[in-house]
Amino acid sequence: MSGFRTPQLKAIGIAHTPFANPGDVERPQSARGRVEIFSRYADGLKDIDGFSHIILIWLFHKSKGTELQCCPTRYRIPPPRGLFATRSPFRVNPIGLTVVKLLEREGSVLHVKGVDMIEGTPVLDIKPYTRRDRKSNISAGWLDEVKMPNREKMRDRQL
Repeated sequence: MSGFRTPQLKAIGIAHTPFANPGDVERPQSARGRVEIFSRYADGLKDIDGFSHIILIWLFHKSKGTELQCCPTRYRIPPPRGLFATRSPFRVNPIGLTVVKLLEREGSVLHVKGVDMIEGTPVLDIKPYTRRDRKSNISAGWLDEVKMPNREKMRDRQL
């Protein structure tokens, strides 16, 4: 693409979570954390309090390299899948997206539930999760075929 320039990304805050390393991220549905927004961006939090859930866009800051085919780290189930059919942290552009429950706002700190990022993760953006984001009758591709313990409980669990 001639003339295309990649914009410079800026962290607006940092995530504080119970996970020290990527391999520690387990059962994120119940994991609580805090998102500390840097003071120069704190005014952007105005009116966020009324939302039950928010979307965090963040950087896989410890991810190294890209694998276009991989066995997803969470399931480690062969055969290798295409990168774009997984949630592998080894992305072409190391960007993560997570929907979390907003428990409370305390000044420029957001207390959240459902974090799946590690301590110190740079947060790039926050968007409100709205009714138009909810999808029903979805298909989960190859994941629908994977046999996992307590799969029904996991599928029905709410943040």
